[in-house]
Amino acid sequence: MGDARQVSDDLSARLDAALRDFMTTATDELRGIGEELDPVADALQDYVLDGGKRLRPMFCYWGAVAAGASEEPALVRAAASLELLQACALVHDDLIDHSDTRRGSPAMHRRFANLHRARAWSGDADDFGSAAAILLGDVLLAWSDAMFVTSGLGDEQLRRAQAVSATMRTEVMAGQYLDIVEQARGETTVERALQVARYKSAKYTVERPLQLGAAIAGAAEKVVAAYSGYGIQIGEAFQLADDLAGVFGDPASTGKPVGDDLREGKQTVLIALALGLASPAQAAFLRERLGDSELADNDVDALREVI
Repeated sequence: MGDARQVSDDLSARLDAALRDFMTTATDELRGIGEELDPVADALQDYVLDGGKRLRPMFCYWGAVAAGASEEPALVRAAASLELLQACALVHDDLIDHSDTRRGSPAMHRRFANLHRARAWSGDADDFGSAAAILLGDVLLAWSDAMFVTSGLGDEQLRRAQAVSATMRTEVMAGQYLDIVEQARGETTVERALQVARYKSAKYTVERPLQLGAAIAGAAEKVVAAYSGYGIQIGEAFQLADDLAGVFGDPASTGKPVGDDLREGKQTVLIALALGLASPAQAAFLRERLGDSELADNDVDALREVI
């Protein structure tokens, strides 16, 4: 176990170094446009470099190495680019969910709303924060492409990876849309909630990064199929655990206030199961209070008790 932990820590350090190098150059270009972009560059650096598990880059890297790719710096840079895609998704996800924090700090839209207020600018601070978050998420998406293309991989490796990358991006956006559809419906089923988990998280977190690594390595189809069988199961387990943490987790670990998922009305597998098992009175209470942005702590405790 010690050796495995050391290998993981070493890869994490190499991924971090690759991200720092890329972000330094990319944010310097932003700063060169004008001093107004200094807060943008600072925010993007903080968001990408401060925290994060690097799960997607790790699955991509080991997916490539297990399929025969060499452990070269170009592979590390290519895998690290997935962290910029993840950062894009989180910036937009926090805006969609009206989340106040991310990793214990203000979410991107809150950060720029605060900047607007601090500088006493005209207009609505929250609108400004929302617009900034949309644009900064788009920047991160563009940078993810740029980092991957300039990673140093060969032309054939990039060509093979392109289709997997496009599918992964389409699926995660589709999963996000399915997620807001379920919230708009106001209630979900276990089957629909699992579909959201599969496309918003499972495929995007494990299956597709593994397959991206396989494409880089030029792996046989049977390897790609094996990665898929493994990745979907692990990815769904990861999301189900995340749903539990969203309701019962420690804010010191999750970086989000207790009850945020309940205030946002997240229609997860956990909620679908709870509604199916609850008494009529409990189910009515869940339906009435879930999604109330003004839930007090005692209401959160009561909902948690029912669940």
